[in-house]
Amino acid sequence: MTTHQVSMHQLTSLLGDWRGAGSDYSSLAERIRLMVIDGRVKAGARLPSERTMAQSLGVSRTTVNSALADLRASGYVQSRQGSGSVIRIPGRTGDLPIPQAGDILDLSRATSSAVPGVHAAAERALRRLPARLTTDGYELSGLPALREALASRYTGAGVPTSADDILITSGSASAISLIARTFLAPGDRVIVETPGYPHSNDAFRSAGARLLPATVDGDHGWDTDEFTGVIERALPTLAYVMPDFHNPTSRSMSAETRAAIVDSAARHGAVIVSDETTAELDIDRGEDTVPLCAYDTRGSTVLSVGSASKTMWGGLRVGWIRASSTLIDRLVAARFSFDLGAAVLDQLVTSELLDDMGRIIEYRRDVHRRSREALESALATHLPSARLHPVDGGVAGWIQLDAPNSSPLAVAARSRGLLIGAGPWFGLGGEFERNVRVPITATPDAIARAIAILGEAHTAIAPGPPRTGAPV
Repeated sequence: MTTHQVSMHQLTSLLGDWRGAGSDYSSLAERIRLMVIDGRVKAGARLPSERTMAQSLGVSRTTVNSALADLRASGYVQSRQGSGSVIRIPGRTGDLPIPQAGDILDLSRATSSAVPGVHAAAERALRRLPARLTTDGYELSGLPALREALASRYTGAGVPTSADDILITSGSASAISLIARTFLAPGDRVIVETPGYPHSNDAFRSAGARLLPATVDGDHGWDTDEFTGVIERALPTLAYVMPDFHNPTSRSMSAETRAAIVDSAARHGAVIVSDETTAELDIDRGEDTVPLCAYDTRGSTVLSVGSASKTMWGGLRVGWIRASSTLIDRLVAARFSFDLGAAVLDQLVTSELLDDMGRIIEYRRDVHRRSREALESALATHLPSARLHPVDGGVAGWIQLDAPNSSPLAVAARSRGLLIGAGPWFGLGGEFERNVRVPITATPDAIARAIAILGEAHTAIAPGPPRTGAPV
């Protein structure tokens, strides 16, 4: 296993405000354990020395030593004299049972099964495939028919669009990565939402960007003055937003905020990446919105990103970027070093399903509504001290806990067979310890089971009588 050093600066940034209700050593161990579970610290990473950690964190070496002893006992750290402490993952060497299929309830991802009709659409797509077999199959911009269908949908939403304004990608993650590689240089500033989507943050970090936070409140959404203020002060290259049914909070931007941030970005030379993968997953928002690019009067400020994954099926690796033809040409030119186009068959299936989007959205609305109701009911029964922020659409519920113990709660849930997205995973520096995300893309039964497990874990980590003799 290859080892690499985690600097103290990196570790401090990841830890954030790591102290919890328990002892310092147990809180430190729990936070590091969660970072390993979340993948924020990789297996093989070598931690700083005990002395360095103690000095930087403002604790005694006894506290650090006890935290590492806890991690060694649970299999997350291996320490050797003269070699330091290296992160490892339990179960790989037989220390703990390796979970088998069905043993783990995975609610760490906001994904769902395919909508009815995908199989039939695939059969129709296969009948169209022979006409494509006479080509080499490399479509850098995407199949013309799919680009035209998507352009028509944007035009119908009030944003005149041609097929030349559409680029097909291998999913939304591929689209965001391509944008990052095309528009960013090391050291460039990017505004991202906190809490926000961690995989997009990873794409910007991989391009060497410096991430600047803009808060999305679970009740009220974006602070317009804060967001535009960051644009004006920092002069970022990009700003990433999810304006409709934001993941994880489910908030949607007001028309006033949309207009203000697009205007500010245009005046200061920033490009906005508008992630619209959840935009059509309305349950009962009660108001219509238009795509963010509708406010882009200059035509070169907003890059819209869409995907088939959240509406149709995650197995369809098809995403798209909608932008001015000039920006699309720039992305196509940069794509040669990234990939050579999305899968043709997936594109054919997606184009077939686009003709039935009305029924697909109604199906998702019904499924997500029933899952939301199951989440509300289960919280009232098993975790009444928690509060669910308003969920009027999207893919997840953002839950506020009664104490800053999201990390230990996720660890305790993991030992009971549940993987869940702890709040800090959606921040930039370990924040959101009072939150946890529960996908409403899961079935009602899965959600009920998950919240029951969280209730048990919450009881298990509840502070008890003061202990004596604990390391300090």
